[in-house]
Amino acid sequence: MEKKKVTRCCYSLCLLTSVGLNIYFVSNQYLKSEWKINQNKLSWSQEAAAEAEAVALISCSGHGRAYLDGLSDFVDGKPFCECNTCYGGHDCSIFSTDCAADVDSGDPLFLEPFWMQHAASSAVVVAGWHRMSYTFYDHSFVSQELENHIRRVHSIARNAITKGKYIIFGGGSTQLLGAAVYALSMNLSSPASVVAAAPAYPLYKSQTDFFQNTNFEYEGDSSLLKNSSKTKTNIIEFVTSPNNPDGNLREAVLKGASVRAIYDHAYYWPHFTAIPSPANEDIMIFTISKLTGHAGSRFRWAFVKDEDVYQNMQKYISVAEMGISREAQLRALKLMKAILQGNGTDIFDYAYKKMSDRWKKLSQIVSLSKRFTLQEIPPQFCNFFEKVRDHLQKRTQIAIQSSSRNIIGRAGSIFNVEDRHVRLTIKSDDDFNLSPHHLKKLVVTGEDGARTM
Repeated sequence: MEKKKVTRCCYSLCLLTSVGLNIYFVSNQYLKSEWKINQNKLSWSQEAAAEAEAVALISCSGHGRAYLDGLSDFVDGKPFCECNTCYGGHDCSIFSTDCAADVDSGDPLFLEPFWMQHAASSAVVVAGWHRMSYTFYDHSFVSQELENHIRRVHSIARNAITKGKYIIFGGGSTQLLGAAVYALSMNLSSPASVVAAAPAYPLYKSQTDFFQNTNFEYEGDSSLLKNSSKTKTNIIEFVTSPNNPDGNLREAVLKGASVRAIYDHAYYWPHFTAIPSPANEDIMIFTISKLTGHAGSRFRWAFVKDEDVYQNMQKYISVAEMGISREAQLRALKLMKAILQGNGTDIFDYAYKKMSDRWKKLSQIVSLSKRFTLQEIPPQFCNFFEKVRDHLQKRTQIAIQSSSRNIIGRAGSIFNVEDRHVRLTIKSDDDFNLSPHHLKKLVVTGEDGARTM
């Protein structure tokens, strides 16, 4: 009797399992069919997608790019190719043999091939009625979904502790840096001195001087104030880590109750530098231009520990822009989602390999010279790659003593150091392929030095 009960139970269980599996497979097939039907019924997005695909298919001989918002031919409406340095013609097929290598730009175009490989996951179609309001549903200027994804990217990169910190969005470097100085200089007993250790990003000085605010004034190199009586007054120090232009990891030079620091971590990502530990300062600023390469989107974010400073920075952004473009936030969200696909490390692995390959080629050329030197930064343990790794820089520092017609770099004096230093910033693959050619002539034959701009 017991045996028959057990047998009946087994039959019943098998029957239920079979029914359940059939329902699953049928419903799954139905949903797939529905998805395909809906896909074929795309209406308003079809024209936009077709237009974007048509422009993307314009090859420009592989030495340029056509864009939806570029100039178009009056006859057929086809966008013109915008050519890379030293290339010309209607399809960018004409190479100028006497063209100089222009390495005086910070455009992070070396990541462009990565996004061409991830075209589908990073593409955005924007409806004409997308986010027409001044604010999001919660009456803020910040996409909560984008904030969540940014925090997840930092968690994977292991480059910042974001828990317990407020987040603010800004339009590029200038806006958030200005907002931070404004917030830290409010309600002080005396005007604040704004400083940055040399070599320093030139925008710190130009922006501070431009606003001519009575609450703060640029005072130059923070190292000069280290043993000065001025350290007892109010000081706001810009700390760029890794530093722009030399790539060194830095901490604030000045200490004390009257000193406040703004950490610019634009390059604190695994493809630019070793990550010895997650950053955890009171004000930390990051940018999408160095994470994904999308400098044109003009999107930055800051993590702020103190609520009053956060509120004052928000006030600055609100008055200046009423928040950041909703289209810029949508694109940033799509890029963050694309980064987070899989294990979330693809972009860092790709960029690190590319930087490593470039660095090896350049260093091999310069190693042949007795006149020129490359800056050396000791290897460090990287929290992201979990190993000791060499430091790779997008900016190559070369000690130069004369001038050249073939290499255009950026003079050291722009960064408040001697002009025997020149910053070479190599952007696209075409720019990189041209640079070693001229650099080899400069180093091996000793024809000229580098002309600075």
